[in-house]
Amino acid sequence: MHGIIHAELKKYVDAKYGPEAWKAILKEARLENTVYLPIQTYDDADAVAIVTAASKQTHISAEVLLEDFGEFIAPDLINMYRSMIKPEWKAMELLLHTEETIHRVVRTQNPGAKPPRLRFEQTGPNQLKLYYSSERKMSAVAKGIINGVAKHYGQAVTIRERKNADGSSEMAITIS
Repeated sequence: MHGIIHAELKKYVDAKYGPEAWKAILKEARLENTVYLPIQTYDDADAVAIVTAASKQTHISAEVLLEDFGEFIAPDLINMYRSMIKPEWKAMELLLHTEETIHRVVRTQNPGAKPPRLRFEQTGPNQLKLYYSSERKMSAVAKGIINGVAKHYGQAVTIRERKNADGSSEMAITIS
């Protein structure tokens, strides 16, 4: 997993639970001597261990934490990739173009990075269907990012998700 995610996880934990919580979570995850750099790639198991430890420390399910984390990082991601986002876009357009703009650049610039495969299709004037696929099986992060993107544009969003046995999922998204 790309180090930017670890850096954002630390930022999230610091903001939500305080800097001491990050140290306790790393200790619980048996990663207390690890420093995560945004420009490096790390084993996915580290992120899983961190989320598992955070869930244990906070008594909040990993799914809820991941969705909240996704919403938390959305503004930073929008800012980071601002040059690829057209000014006239709103939430729907940004989501529809995520794979061919942002994820394409991430994969090109960071050969070790493996963002999830997102296939959006517009099913109505304010409706999308998302086909999420990733070996990490963290669709909750995608749901959170979608919520954060909608919030960024001052729009409301509803998401209905159907998870598949292989860890992929399909989401029906309505943006208003």
